[in-house]
Amino acid sequence: MKGLIMRTTKFAGLAGAALALSLLAGCSSGQPDPAQRAVNAANRADQAASRAEAASSKAQQAAASSQAAAARVEQAASDAKAAADRAEAIASKTMSSAPKKRAAAHHARKKKAAAEAAPAEGGAAAAPAPAPAAPAPATP
Repeated sequence: MKGLIMRTTKFAGLAGAALALSLLAGCSSGQPDPAQRAVNAANRADQAASRAEAASSKAQQAAASSQAAAARVEQAASDAKAAADRAEAIASKTMSSAPKKRAAAHHARKKKAAAEAAPAEGGAAAAPAPAPAAPAPATP
């Protein structure tokens, strides 16, 4: 970048010298002489170099911004993975302390068998309740 600025500065100095020479010579023709054309070209080159330098600066800023964004995304991914690992650990602890389905079904069958055996031993205590009476017909 420094070399580009030095070259541009030297080129602008040469263009200025050419402009001064043309002014001293007093050329007043309608068409620009070669020295004037050279000065014009030097000015255009200087402007182009300035635009290129500005674009380079913007590109460097964009690159830095994208690197920072990538770092934030990477940190977010790491945080999400850690949260998923914690959730998995909690789920595995919860599932290991919960009763198994097989044992729960076994207890339910045992309880049902005990309930069926109790009425047979007690006799009348386990008799079914009478059905509720039908409502009386409504009279007009």
